[in-house]
Amino acid sequence: MMAPRCKATQGRAGQGVGVCIGDRQAKEAPRVGPLRGAETHTRSVLKAVSWRTMGTLDTFAISWFMTGMVEIAGSIAAIEVITKIAWYYLHERVWAAISWGRRRR
Repeated sequence: MMAPRCKATQGRAGQGVGVCIGDRQAKEAPRVGPLRGAETHTRSVLKAVSWRTMGTLDTFAISWFMTGMVEIAGSIAAIEVITKIAWYYLHERVWAAISWGRRRR
């Protein structure tokens, strides 16, 4: 098997920004904005949904244990999904307005 003829270019902190495919180098999409990272937006959204699902199931289980009534536990869990999303959004917006702890460029 022949080694590829292309080399990955060096990006920030020495990490490669190109991917070698056969003889050619394919460039990755540039990351823009203050939240550029190693994950795609789709992965981040799926992680957020799975985390919220786990939290809601936890709330349902605790509510069912405490009340002994599935209907009440389901109602609490349904309300909790809405309120937690709203509180999380508000929390993120407040932290976005605070400059403390951010790295300077």
